[in-house]
Amino acid sequence: MLVLASASPRRLALLRQIGLEPDAIDPANADETPRPRETPRAYALRMAQAKLAAVMPRHPQATVLAADSVVAVGRRILPKAESEAEARDCLALLSGRRHKVLGGIAIGRAGKVRTRLVETAVRFKRLEKSEIEAYVQSGEWQGKAGGYAIQGRAASFVAFVSGSYSNVVGLPLFETAALLKALR
Repeated sequence: MLVLASASPRRLALLRQIGLEPDAIDPANADETPRPRETPRAYALRMAQAKLAAVMPRHPQATVLAADSVVAVGRRILPKAESEAEARDCLALLSGRRHKVLGGIAIGRAGKVRTRLVETAVRFKRLEKSEIEAYVQSGEWQGKAGGYAIQGRAASFVAFVSGSYSNVVGLPLFETAALLKALR
């Protein structure tokens, strides 16, 4: 039995893309506040582990998959944009710059836990104010780490990707499949 500890429709779609259908979806309600001076890498892994720890006890016989995606510019963790102003700020910061998308994965079953951190580098072209405004008006940014969805309209902003594309969407598939196989 596979339990996805996430309400993200993108993570579910990605799992289905590789032929995995969770038997249950049980989102964790973890506090996602970064700790003082916490690095983006540490934060992404900690959040995936916290989500796993919250959901595993509710499904003691299942394999539980938890993940977290973090968009970072240097040591700065960008928020999951919840307002138009946040989305504009994120896009303005990402404009013409390289950033990292860090995917924390935590998978557990019967007391065994495996974790992985996946890093993808992304560079945006320099965005015009009109492009930022049109993207904000699309609403596609809502609830997305860093205020954008690479699989949507923001694909036209991306000049460079190095690493796992699926990690930027929300779940690094190669690494997830390998961790699931290792737990068999």
